Amino acid sequence: MKITLDLYSHIVKLPVQWGDMDAANHVNNLIYLRWAESARIEFFRAAGMNVSFQKSIGAILGWQECKYTFPMTYPDTAVVGTRIIEILEDRFTMESSVFSEKHERLAAISKQLIMAYDYRTLEKAALPAEWVAAIGSI
Repeated sequence: MKITLDLYSHIVKLPVQWGDMDAANHVNNLIYLRWAESARIEFFRAAGMNVSFQKSIGAILGWQECKYTFPMTYPDTAVVGTRIIEILEDRFTMESSVFSEKHERLAAISKQLIMAYDYRTLEKAALPAEWVAAIGSI
């Protein structure tokens, strides 16, 4: 299946900065994870989830991976599409794909495992029902 932007329910655009590039003259691999993180937080906001991560139930990243498919450079704009690909009782998996606006192609795919975390007790928590309803509708 070809990965295209229309597969994603939530879209964020982020400019490539000159300082995002490394000695190899392309965007450093860490930047793609930063873009996925920014898109993930915007997705959480759109779903009405807690993004303060202070003294309440909030999301926490449990695992992530990233596959790089095209080296981006400055100037460009990263168009990041995010969607939920699996919801389980105590976690959900997100997928964020980074597209080069300049080259109109996929540059990277990241998957992230998200868990509910109680920032008061510093322990894993059950997924709040309102999260499940909200993320399932975005």
